[in-house]
Amino acid sequence: MDNEMSQILKDWRDIYPEKFAPEEKVFSRIRRGNRIFISTGCGEPQYLVRALIKYVESNPTAFFDAEVLHVWTLGVAPYTDAKFKANFRHNSFFVGHPTREAVNKGLADYTPVFLSQVPNLLRRGMVPIDVALIQTSPPDKHGCMSLGVSVDIVKAATESAGLVIAQVNRQMPRVHGDGFIRIEDTDFIIPYDEPLLEYNAGDNFDAAQRVGHYAAELIRDGDTIQVGYGIIPNALFSSLLHKKHLGVHTELLSDGIVELMKKGVIDNSRKTINRGKTIATFCMGKRETYEYIDDNPFIEFKTIDYTNNPLIIAQHEHMTAINTGLEIDLTGQATAESLGKTFYSGIGGQADFMRGTVLARNGRTILTILSTADHGRVSRIVPFLREGAGASLIRGDIHYVVTEYGIAYLHGKNIRERAMELIAIAHPDFRPGLIEEARQGGLIYRDQKFVPGQSGEYRKDLETYRTTKTGEEIFFRPVKISDEPLLKEFIYSLSDRSMHRRFITLRKDMHHDRLQEFVIIDHTKKTVILAMSQPGTKEILVGVGEYVITEEAHTADVAFMVRDEYQNRGIGSELLHYLTYLAKRQGLLGFTASVIMENEPMLHVFRKLGADIETVIDTGVLELTMIFLENDLHLGEDN
Repeated sequence: MDNEMSQILKDWRDIYPEKFAPEEKVFSRIRRGNRIFISTGCGEPQYLVRALIKYVESNPTAFFDAEVLHVWTLGVAPYTDAKFKANFRHNSFFVGHPTREAVNKGLADYTPVFLSQVPNLLRRGMVPIDVALIQTSPPDKHGCMSLGVSVDIVKAATESAGLVIAQVNRQMPRVHGDGFIRIEDTDFIIPYDEPLLEYNAGDNFDAAQRVGHYAAELIRDGDTIQVGYGIIPNALFSSLLHKKHLGVHTELLSDGIVELMKKGVIDNSRKTINRGKTIATFCMGKRETYEYIDDNPFIEFKTIDYTNNPLIIAQHEHMTAINTGLEIDLTGQATAESLGKTFYSGIGGQADFMRGTVLARNGRTILTILSTADHGRVSRIVPFLREGAGASLIRGDIHYVVTEYGIAYLHGKNIRERAMELIAIAHPDFRPGLIEEARQGGLIYRDQKFVPGQSGEYRKDLETYRTTKTGEEIFFRPVKISDEPLLKEFIYSLSDRSMHRRFITLRKDMHHDRLQEFVIIDHTKKTVILAMSQPGTKEILVGVGEYVITEEAHTADVAFMVRDEYQNRGIGSELLHYLTYLAKRQGLLGFTASVIMENEPMLHVFRKLGADIETVIDTGVLELTMIFLENDLHLGEDN
């Protein structure tokens, strides 16, 4: 194959000898003040960049004030060195690590723009391109060269530039889609083979894995997904191995996507458009990934004004966009581009995908974020974004926020509800401070209670599924500090009869101060379990069970209630069984309960428990005492 490629390249050299000029002649065509475009990320033509710098070092007065433009450089950016400040001024549409310091010192520029809009800026001449340094695969027998791993805005830059210089590299994969250019459309060809730049997101660690696991719970079989880059998305992929028939319409094609394609998890069989194809615009990954996408008919790279077009994204049913953030405030606006006044990355394609997904039928937007930064010293969930921070995502862009401490659902929630949802998934060390600042800022109730420390943390280990006698699968989970609206809606849905049976009172109100007793709890003293039914995307609270420990007797007072339309389906029995299991696991000796005599359904449930029951009648109220039998602990465990 190498010999065949060499012969093809030789044949084209014979046809266009002027395109294969010496490097000195090639770079002498660059003029002072020119705008020089360089291909993106792992598609960066490393040799051309080095050769350009070598030319400037040899000819320091050849040109001045050239502006270097690109989306993102992964590692080759010598033109930002101070010694070349008279020759080059760097300008990027996305800030990466190699250029971050220069941008924030004012030695380089950052242009904030939706990446989907950049090709149009180039084609219209709003951002003129004089020279394009690109990297391609060798030409085929038709004279077509592939832009390979980087199509994005490179295609538009190539079409718009007055001078196109291509590094032809036999290690660049030939990728199907929009990334082909003709050899006639280049001005100079410089053959040079070298390994492509590779991208490593970094090693997964426990917190990132937990975020990825939570995010995977929100992805449905058959979803079309877009996933950003970084450690958290990398962790997400390992949690998707049990999913089926996923599709991909994304900006970045990563190692994780390729692995899921190899395993058959991604087959694109249920996509609304481009069915059967993984659609992306650029690739950053390992050499094995580049080999996989080479001439693969199931993968197509489109220009970024297609992949990132919100109107195209919105055409996908069950579109799910998963991106990462640097910081989110309690109102639900997030930044992915700056830390206060410090530019960190860029607008990129995140907003394009999140907004397109919001418009999609059954779309879901997910922002994943580690709860802390700076080795745990700084919370990424803050009362308000810092001064100078760019609001990459506004309050309507985000459906779900995921940290290593759980999932917050923001869509359709008011500011108070959003704040409580986000505080519930913040790092425990910062929750008391967030509560206090939210109180002072008027974001939540001024009298909002909170239990600090481990005793007030959410107990994920108590989550479980149960199947009732009628065959319904019910999800049991502990109550969260953000569940007050859910409890309020549940309690007010109860009939007067059910309210009287549960609270043994004719009082019908359930204000904030009373609701807090259910949701703000010390788990060492009280356990509250919610029974959730999920008929669609909106979970429904169908039952609540609780017990409060009586320390002197080492027992607990137990109670439960079930939504009227879900009664007589076995939910109450399952709740009581599970509460009994948890109480026994804590070493409690039994339960007490107060039940009015007319509440035969609840009495029936208690009798079915099989415990020894002592009854004392007091003014129409039965005071039950149930001493646990010496059976094993498996009562209430998963079936």
